[in-house]
Amino acid sequence: MNEAVLDARGLGCPLPVLKANRLLRGMQAGEKLRVLATDRASIIDFQVFCRETGHALVAFADENGSLSFTIRRRADIPSP
Repeated sequence: MNEAVLDARGLGCPLPVLKANRLLRGMQAGEKLRVLATDRASIIDFQVFCRETGHALVAFADENGSLSFTIRRRADIPSP
């Protein structure tokens, strides 16, 4: 399974999360999105975003200020 990549480096809070949310809405359940960012606030932002939306933050890396987040799209909850 391929993963989509969003390059949000240079963007400030809350743009990396907002752009990721837009892409995740168009993805299928279980697909992965890797977000590249430089804004340190993104570390907390993506943790809170995933906790509140049900998406899974499956990986995080910080390499000399270059941040990478891998998010797995949640399964949609069927309507009753």
